[in-house]
Amino acid sequence: MNAILEGMELFHKGGPVMYLLLCCSLLVISIGVERYIYYRGAKTEMAGFIDPLSAFLAQGEWEKAAGFCRQRGGVAARLAEKGLQCRQNGSRYMESVLEGEAALTVGKLRQNLRHLDTIVTVAPLLGLLGTVIGMIGSFSVFNLKAGQPMAITGGVGEALIATATGLCVATLSMLVYSYFNHRLDGIITDMEQVCLLVLTCHRRENHHETA
Repeated sequence: MNAILEGMELFHKGGPVMYLLLCCSLLVISIGVERYIYYRGAKTEMAGFIDPLSAFLAQGEWEKAAGFCRQRGGVAARLAEKGLQCRQNGSRYMESVLEGEAALTVGKLRQNLRHLDTIVTVAPLLGLLGTVIGMIGSFSVFNLKAGQPMAITGGVGEALIATATGLCVATLSMLVYSYFNHRLDGIITDMEQVCLLVLTCHRRENHHETA
């Protein structure tokens, strides 16, 4: 209980900028939770997906391959299914369809990550602004009371709370941003692997048909 009270006291000493930093931290947490749930549903378990899909495609069983992709979860499986649907519909623009679908998927995966990148930049600036405002008040002649030679020093110490908080929020945002960027790279690699597999098998079959 004492720790909570001390934390609230430090929060109020940081000045009005602390409320903006609190909003930034809550935004980071909410984006982190939302993206974690979304990425968990977007990830395709490639260990049990790529080998069976390769076997279906190697045998020319395109309908079974599409059904297999439909049963699997994740964006890589949906992307493969989209390409296989183009093959079944006789479309000659499978590569363009896959590229467009992949671009839309990556756009959805990157949604809200730019907000984290913005907070990484803005949070330290807000903290510095709070510190400058606090130091202006500390160096005011009205704070130099008789018998209190430590008035300025104490005021500067309280003003630095905003800077420390801003750096903490920026660090948290950077960690969350880096984590999801790493996961995004992995999902994009899976999508590229699936697209390459589907296109390679499609071109091989077309070559055999025209030969």
